[in-house]
Amino acid sequence: MDVIVRLPPLPVVPAAAIDRAKLALARAIGDSRVAVDADACGAFAKDESEADGRVPDIVVHAESLAHIEATLRIAEEHGVPVTPRAGGTGRSGGAIPAAGGIVLATAKLSRIKDLDRKNLLAVVEPGVVTGDLHAAAEAEGLFYPPDPNSWKSCMIGGNVAENAGGPRAFKYGTTREYVLGVEACLMGGHTVRSGKRTVKGVTGYDVTALLVGSEGTLGVFSEITLKLLPKPREIATALGLFRDSTSALDAVTAVLHHGLVPRCMEFLDPPALDALRSQGVAIDARAAALLLIELDGGHVEADLMDLGEVLSSAPGSIDVQVAQDAARRAALWEARRAMSPTTRKLAKYKISEDVVVPRSAMSELLDRVAGIGLREGVRNLTYGHAGDGNLHVNFLWNDRAEDEAVERAVSQLMDATLALGGTLSGEHGIGLTKQKYITREQGPALVQLEHGLKRVFDPKGLLNPGKIFPPDGTHHAC
Repeated sequence: MDVIVRLPPLPVVPAAAIDRAKLALARAIGDSRVAVDADACGAFAKDESEADGRVPDIVVHAESLAHIEATLRIAEEHGVPVTPRAGGTGRSGGAIPAAGGIVLATAKLSRIKDLDRKNLLAVVEPGVVTGDLHAAAEAEGLFYPPDPNSWKSCMIGGNVAENAGGPRAFKYGTTREYVLGVEACLMGGHTVRSGKRTVKGVTGYDVTALLVGSEGTLGVFSEITLKLLPKPREIATALGLFRDSTSALDAVTAVLHHGLVPRCMEFLDPPALDALRSQGVAIDARAAALLLIELDGGHVEADLMDLGEVLSSAPGSIDVQVAQDAARRAALWEARRAMSPTTRKLAKYKISEDVVVPRSAMSELLDRVAGIGLREGVRNLTYGHAGDGNLHVNFLWNDRAEDEAVERAVSQLMDATLALGGTLSGEHGIGLTKQKYITREQGPALVQLEHGLKRVFDPKGLLNPGKIFPPDGTHHAC
């Protein structure tokens, strides 16, 4: 396990309680949906983060709301913790079983139940792959904007649980802006339905917004109602190359001040560009920073001409290229989306943070990251969503003897982010990997209030324990 991402001190569930839960689950939902083999369960001990979890004792493959309800009822009866899981593509350890117990997998709940063109909405199950929803919506002339980097494999349930973002969040917002309502099951097997199918609605507390981004700690989604938009008529992509990071980030401000609202503005710093070059991507050797900008709407050609003029006239501009067809657009985006796997190849160990600062503070954050790297002797590179200030700062190292230096570097990054008016996570969530930093941003009083909300939904602390907040070391059921 990565020494830097330590499992919280949660107790191991007694074997007798696990055995009773296994028998009850097999009776309630059938042996074929309850995996207990160590090899089969071992595949659910990790997600796409740098953390390792405990191998769960049981994996339930739910295929209906009734299966979710039965699992959460039996788990509470026997005091067994439950970790919800959709696609397992999260980057903060949210789907990792920190206490063993049961992993409740919802990947088989994968139906798009309704695509309503008249009312611009979709009703989906949590196991629907995000890219499949994109394709289904666009086939009907509709558009689901959220596009996390792992859209080919991540699932809507996880997107909602983590309030996933992606490159298009600058113009269109994150997942939360598209969740109209949810059907969610609580510990004990009680199902609640919050939200609405209408654009407007202010009845009661906004429980839907609370559940979105709750990282599986409050309830397990069984159905989600999503807002859709009309499909943009035109899309165009441009690539801007710059002599340094400051020039590129200043160009972002110039684009916005010109009145343009791109749907994406992606940034790569000098080490990130070098990483792409190392994988055979041809990039002008003079360039030390890159912007990938995408426009959509009904007047793209005119906006693209304006964009080209703004980028070309920006100080430090080296070249501006426009994707002339869909194939070239796809190639540019494949290079950007390959940044995370490309970075993994550069060193034995990697931690990727997804901090956010005001756009005006991005250059200052990069300067501070450079200082942290020099001070601690830790290699780093940065890329991300320049339109909304969401930067992925990656620390790379090859020797376990460097762990403490990397841990100090991450801690200093969090402090620098907060000092610049930023926030610890833009789209990955807190999960396991950032829980020790949360009180630096929110303060003890707010965290205590959130603990109180958690107890209302999950009095025994059995649902996804050890996530978001530093735990007290116990399940209340144990």
